[in-house]
Amino acid sequence: MKDNVIEFIRDYYQTKDFIPLHEPRFNAREEELVLNTIKSTFVSSVGKYVDEFENRLTDYTKSTKTIAVVNGTSALYAALYHCGVGVNDIVITQALTFIATANAVNQLNAQCAFVDVSKDTLGMCPNSLSEFLESNAVLREDNQCYLKSTGQRIKAVVPMHTFGHSVEIDKIVEVCDYWHLNLVEDAAESLGSYYKGQHTGTFGHYGAISFNGNKVITTGGGGAILCRSEQDGIELKHLTTTAKQPHAYKFFHDKAGFNFRMPNLNAALGCAQLEKLSDFVSNKRALAGEYEKLLAKSPYLFVKEPRDCHSNYWLNAIICEDINERNEFLEHTNKQGVMTRPVWELMTDLPMYEECITNNLENSRWFAQRLVNLPSSVML
Repeated sequence: MKDNVIEFIRDYYQTKDFIPLHEPRFNAREEELVLNTIKSTFVSSVGKYVDEFENRLTDYTKSTKTIAVVNGTSALYAALYHCGVGVNDIVITQALTFIATANAVNQLNAQCAFVDVSKDTLGMCPNSLSEFLESNAVLREDNQCYLKSTGQRIKAVVPMHTFGHSVEIDKIVEVCDYWHLNLVEDAAESLGSYYKGQHTGTFGHYGAISFNGNKVITTGGGGAILCRSEQDGIELKHLTTTAKQPHAYKFFHDKAGFNFRMPNLNAALGCAQLEKLSDFVSNKRALAGEYEKLLAKSPYLFVKEPRDCHSNYWLNAIICEDINERNEFLEHTNKQGVMTRPVWELMTDLPMYEECITNNLENSRWFAQRLVNLPSSVML
């Protein structure tokens, strides 16, 4: 069956050359807008395309306000900072995630607590989150949530919409509301994905999106913060643009802000890519359907979008019988020039996060030993 998968992928992409996991797609439109930016000389943080990119993202996602930044990690960092996450605070996230999720917490000198993912969604399990809080947390008279064992504040929750598949975000919202916790969605991989008709990243206080070169659309490097509140969006825009007060010539900054501004050059590329986003998602969903048909009677279980989710299928994935079968699949396909990869190492298995508090990670461990991502680029 491994060879059948390779043959299908080569036929689909119509090449005998190396096939990457996910690569960007450009044509004359990207070249046109990028050249316009170069000719204008406004290639850095000032230029019309940054505003246009933010406005188009707001229209597409139906967020209240969108802030374009340099990458997805800075989007998470700024969102958590604006939620008040600080030194020695606890932020609950999932152990099965890309390292940027945990790094953003660590860079704020806060600490991660890791909970399990759901077998249905690959993302944070609401039951695991609730069980962790019931066992380890207490609400005090100041209406803040604290870790029983140490007295540290539990300040925020960061679920990730893994590979573009939405978590059961409405249930996580309920848990966060009960425990008075800020909710920041790591929607880095899920632009174009919806849960019960609402775009991912718009359920929490903030959502963080990535436009890295391997995402559904790219700005080269780049990210965005989806804001639920207009005022929060205004404050975050100010904060991420060095907190400089507008003035014709004076440089006055009223806060210790961040230089997280997306350059106009990147935003121009993003504007061209956004014009194709709906087509890209349709194309990727069609590829997922072909994978599902191919694998229907195979020993591999194809990862389908969860109930109530309309997924962008950023990265298609299969579940192998066990870790040995997974390793054989990875070895065989990569030797044949077809890039496949396992899911990330669990955060709790990395040296900088192995001491973090956690609960049962049974599902996370199960996926880590069995999951393989397949080539998922858009086919023009």
